[in-house]
This record gives sequence, C-alpha cells and structure tokens, in this order.
Amino acid sequence: MKKISILIILVLSVFGISCTQSNPYKTDSETIIKGKEVFKMQCSACHNFKSSGIGPNLAGVTTNISYDWLQSFIKSAQKKIEQGDERSKELYAEYKVYMPSFNHLTKKELEAVLAYMNTHDSKPKDLTSFGKKVENPIPDTIAYSGKTLQLEFLLQVPATNSISPFARINKISSIPNSQRNFIHDLNGVLYELKENGLETVLEIKKYFKKFVSKPGLGSGFGSFAFHPEYAKNGLFYTSHTIVPDSTLSVDFSFHDSISRDRSIRWILTEWKHDDIEKTKFTGTKRELLSVDMVTPIHGMQEITFNPLSKKGEEDYGKLYISIGDGGSVESKHISLTQDKSKIWGSILRIDPLGNNSKNNRYGIPEENPFVNEKDALGEIWAFGFRNPHKITWDIKNGNMLASGIGQHQIEELNLIEKGKNYGWSKREGTFRIFTEADIKDVYPLDIKENDNFTYPVAQFDHDEAVAISGGYVYYGEAMPQLQGQYIFGSITEGRIFMSNARDFQLGKQTPIEELHIALKGNTTTLRILTNNNRVDFRIGPNSNGELFIFTKADGKVYRVIGVK
Repeated sequence: MKKISILIILVLSVFGISCTQSNPYKTDSETIIKGKEVFKMQCSACHNFKSSGIGPNLAGVTTNISYDWLQSFIKSAQKKIEQGDERSKELYAEYKVYMPSFNHLTKKELEAVLAYMNTHDSKPKDLTSFGKKVENPIPDTIAYSGKTLQLEFLLQVPATNSISPFARINKISSIPNSQRNFIHDLNGVLYELKENGLETVLEIKKYFKKFVSKPGLGSGFGSFAFHPEYAKNGLFYTSHTIVPDSTLSVDFSFHDSISRDRSIRWILTEWKHDDIEKTKFTGTKRELLSVDMVTPIHGMQEITFNPLSKKGEEDYGKLYISIGDGGSVESKHISLTQDKSKIWGSILRIDPLGNNSKNNRYGIPEENPFVNEKDALGEIWAFGFRNPHKITWDIKNGNMLASGIGQHQIEELNLIEKGKNYGWSKREGTFRIFTEADIKDVYPLDIKENDNFTYPVAQFDHDEAVAISGGYVYYGEAMPQLQGQYIFGSITEGRIFMSNARDFQLGKQTPIEELHIALKGNTTTLRILTNNNRVDFRIGPNSNGELFIFTKADGKVYRVIGVK
C-alpha cells in the first residue's frame, strides 16, 4: 500500500510537548532547500502542512514535539512503539499503520528535512464545525469464518530493494486462453512464472530514462494487461511513472496554480511483441496517454480487460483504467474531484486500437456514458473514487468489482456500473466527509438527503485493518466450499477476508468474514511469515482460477492448495 513517509505519525499538537532545547533546527537556505527535496521524495505522499492524510498534518510539529524525539521516531518508529513510548503508541492507535525505518537517511538528510518542516510553524484550524463526527463507524467486528487456507510456498521473487519491501510484487495475471502466468514488480520488472522459477519478460527502466519507482506506494511499474487478441497481435499494455518533464507533452494535467513540487506522471504504453512464443520481449512500443498527479499516491492503479467479453461484443478489447485522485483531496485541491470534465478519481474505458481521442492515439467508445455530454470526458466509465485499487469481474454474473482504499476510516468494495458516481470526495464508504475540515473524520449521512451517490456493497473500518487489497471471486476447483466468495484482505496487516459475491447488491452492505492461513499444516499469519508488521499483501488468480498469495515485504509467493 502506501509507503508511509518519513513522519507518519509525528505529531498532532494534542500529543505535543514543548521543545526544551535551544533551537536545534538549521535555518540556512541551502539546508532547507535540501530538506524540501527529501520531504518531497520521502514524506509528501503521506503528509502535508494543510490537513491530515495517511499520516497527520505536520504544520507546527517542530514547536510541539522535541527535536530528539522526532529524530528517533524517524529512524525507527516501530522500535519506539515496541519500547513502549506512549506518544508512538497513541499515534499508531490513531493512524493504524507502521512507518518503515528510515535509518538509511544520512545525518545531513535528517537534519535537512527537520529544518524544512520547521519552516511550517503553525497548524491551521478547521474552518468550521460540521456536527458530531462518528467515533466508531462500524462497531461490528469481522468474525472468523472457521475456514483456514492451506498454503504452499511457490517461489522467491528476486530482490529489487536492499530494504523491505524487497520485491514490490503487485499483480499476477495470465494471457487470455493460455496457461501462461505473469507477475510484476513495481520497481520495473515483468516476469513469466515458469515451472523452474521466473523468467524476465521486460525491464521497463531500460526503455524509459525518466522511469521512477520512488517513494514507493503505487509509483513505478503500476500494472499490466494482455490484449484478448494477444495470440494474434502480440499486444500488451503497461502503466508506469516518470519524473514530470515540462519539455514533454502531457494529455491530462492540472492548472499551474497547483504546485508541482510533489507531482509525478503516469504513462500508459502499448507494446507489440514480435515473437510471442519467446518470453523475453522484442518489438516496438508506443505511448497511448499520460496524466500528471499532484502527489505520488493514488495514481494509475489498474489496467485490465473484461475477461468475460467475447469477440463481436461491444466490450471486447476495451481497456479499463483506474485513476486515483493523486492525493489532490489531501492536498486541499478539491476541484480535481467530483468533476466529470477531469480525469482524477475515475475509472476509464478506452479502445486502445482506436484513434478518435484528442491525441489520436486511442479510441473513445461511443457507448461510454458521458461521450456526448458537454464538458465531460468521454473516456470516463464511472467516477467519484479516491483510490480504485484493483478491478475484477465475477465470471458467473458479470459483475464488475473495484476495491477502494480509504482515507482514514473506511475501506470499501464497489459494484461498478456505467455512469455511476461513487461519492469521493463527499463520501467515504457510507459516511459523509467535509473537505473544508479534516478529512480524517467521518459524519453520519443525513437520511433526509436525496443524493445521487452509489455506495459500497461491502466495507470495513480501520479498527479492523488498513488498506483493502483487491481480490477475486473464486470459482476454482481446489476449494469448492469457497466458490462464489470474493476473497480479499488488508494490504498492511495481511489479514484475509471473504464476502459472498452472490449477495452483492447496490443499496446494501454484505457481511465480511475472516479466513486464517496455514503453511505445512501449521496455522500462522502473514505477519509471522514475513517477520514484518507491514506485510504488503496481494492476492491473484492463475490461468485456472486458483489463487496465489504474495507479500511485498519479503517477495515471496504462495499457492493456495486447499481449505480446511
């Protein structure tokens, strides 16, 4: 999920103490400029100085927290929590996420980022009161289903990081109508799964000089998808991030009044493989579209084709692309969401082989819901999303499902229908939020309010877990008792859940149950297996619909071989 930046939780004045040292913060411009650069790369995806995000608002932190405490927390937040530091424990209880160690920062880098933070010396107050917030949005806890997934270790993905996460494995998918399965690492590598291990297909960074996979979170090599006619045309698609370049044109960007200090650019690329029988890519590529994000988070999270569509049907060969809000709401750039004329916070549907788009590189299907609406983007299929993370289809009833990673309270699963508005940044799950205030708080819906928003079919709150890991509706043979269940989980903690996909219906929330896991017959957890409190869990099917579980923290892949 989101790599928690330097200071996940440093902070709020409610926990503050006065700094007793004479000013330890450097004030020279060179150090502050360097600190701004470090903050941009390491912290800005999760923190700003305007509102709470993944972590708290950092305005005023250096006047409320001691310099020594900040330094030690940055170096190892988890160590301070384990040592029983009260402030660290309180912040973890509030934000529910462990911040990774930043011992790799040099002394000068650490001094610089603290100096930069010290230039933001006051925390803005909420503009107004919006009534009583909901303290515990979903009081019910997720119960154990009584079922335990039986895992078998499959393989170790090569490390592309020297520290956790060692291999940022993100998605498993297959070529349509084949037994060939693929997995990719966000740090820029696409592999094919072979009987004897992995074979490299493509290293994206060799083709794009400005490719960047830092600061983590969703940045890097985002997703991949094979065209349904791949066996004939050799076409497949990837998304990746680059450092924005003002000398290059961009298809979707924001006004210059919005700072570009933290921005990142996503590129959608079509690749034509000359020899599809060979694993290693040889051939040509072309860019289809590009989009700038205000920050590195919530970017182009998923690209995929509808696997149920048959040749001759309207949806056949149409590429779905999930676009997050790019952290715009957390940065108080509210105008970029809830607007059909803007790309952010939407699921797109395009024809990659067409050419009637503005840049003439892809097609906009005439059946898209807003194609004839003035001032609306014809590419949009549905909108109102914070972070539409993974997309899948129920192969029995054709339902399109998209998991949505929440802000501070609610994780949700949405049943996607053409033209619907899913609420962000006015709603989080089945609750209201107010962007004028602190978006970490949620408020009850006004039952008298007649809105046009579409609400989740399943949801859980952060008392349970943080960051929903998009899953799949299971119809494989290894676990007949789980057929028809949507299997998913929580990215950070690695808990695994299921919900009955047969019951998904707009207007109601379907119950969620927990699945346990066992390896070699011994019940365990993914936190134990990874020896890490930040599991970074993913799940995906092979070409036969059986499930793989994989963990970015250690780069390991497991096969689910049964359930007891």
